[in-house]
Amino acid sequence: MGWLDSLRGVAALVVVLDHSSRAFMPGFRQEVMPEFDLGRYGIMVFFLVSGYIIPASLERRGCVRTFWIGRVFRMYPLWAVAVGAVLALDFLGVAELRAGVGREDLVTSTVAHVTLLQELLGTPSVLLVLWTLSYEMAFYLLVVALFTVRLQHRSATVAVTLAVLAVVSVVVSTAMGGMLPASALSGAVGTGRLVVIVSVVLALAVGCASAGSPVLRVAGGVLGGVAALVLVVFNGTVPVWEGLVILSVMFLGTAVHRAENGESSRWCAVGTAAVVLGCAVGSAYGYGDDAHFTRRGWILAFLLAVLTFGVGLASRHRRVPRLLIGLGVISYSVYLVHPVLLAVTDGTIGRWRRDVPVLEVAFFAVLLPLCVLTHRYIEAPGQAWGRGLARRVRPGSHTTES
Repeated sequence: MGWLDSLRGVAALVVVLDHSSRAFMPGFRQEVMPEFDLGRYGIMVFFLVSGYIIPASLERRGCVRTFWIGRVFRMYPLWAVAVGAVLALDFLGVAELRAGVGREDLVTSTVAHVTLLQELLGTPSVLLVLWTLSYEMAFYLLVVALFTVRLQHRSATVAVTLAVLAVVSVVVSTAMGGMLPASALSGAVGTGRLVVIVSVVLALAVGCASAGSPVLRVAGGVLGGVAALVLVVFNGTVPVWEGLVILSVMFLGTAVHRAENGESSRWCAVGTAAVVLGCAVGSAYGYGDDAHFTRRGWILAFLLAVLTFGVGLASRHRRVPRLLIGLGVISYSVYLVHPVLLAVTDGTIGRWRRDVPVLEVAFFAVLLPLCVLTHRYIEAPGQAWGRGLARRVRPGSHTTES
């Protein structure tokens, strides 16, 4: 699926440009961001790609246990290296942690990060980009929930429902005079207590959903799915409507995949896309502008992300340049390594008040070869270990769970 790799590659580069422009191209960023949110464009492309391929991966395996093993060995090795690197750089005085990080109890913060749900647990991410992994994790839990109750083919219905709920959340917040505060649930019960509760729930959900007993699988799947929805709605750091739109967009990707594989009609996918786009745009417009958000910038980025995905899908049978495929292969490294490298540049050469295109180009010139190395020596071995373990623990009697 070279076209998916090419989309990932483009999305990763745009996210890097969004973050690195803060340091090296502040004038460019100041002009562009109100009109076009680079970061949101990149992550929405990522979310569409994840929605397209992740549920298919689970259903192809037909086994929740091997699905989670695959996700763990895909995500955690590089995640651990990137987080460890930025902590080491902070300890050595080469770089500083993000503002707000480190205010919580060390154990609480560590446990929250290990769950990958830290952004939904009231714990600031050590690396800014890790917030999207929290929403990815919530999506995985929902996908597993639908799979265990045999409703995985209702992707379009789920996407539409989440999109409509996003609009409802904006309407309700407008009527009540304001949105829920960020991390509202953490504020109500305490961050530490919430981290402990969710960690236990997550362990039970994953363990039971991976079990051999059909009853335990359903119980674990439902438990994880409910926990994910509760956290996204009541404890996200992005507004409720945007959290729901993110999940809706991922399920839209799944609905498109099903239509492409003949599991549903293409008109169903088109109708789903129309509803999701309409609700997302309407939610952003109703939310309005604030100091850190311009609705026109978000809306344009969102629409262009969907258009980019559509162009990639329409061109999927064409030959994809190897360079784009290569960028897609290392896109996870690009995504996680670039904030570490930015922490180094911030702590050494600092941020510039004027545009310095040469430094921007130099940053990419250092980053991309570094990511080739991290992919080859960290990501690829991790994935290989995951595949080997999955083959050994795959329960032959449960390969037809779906």
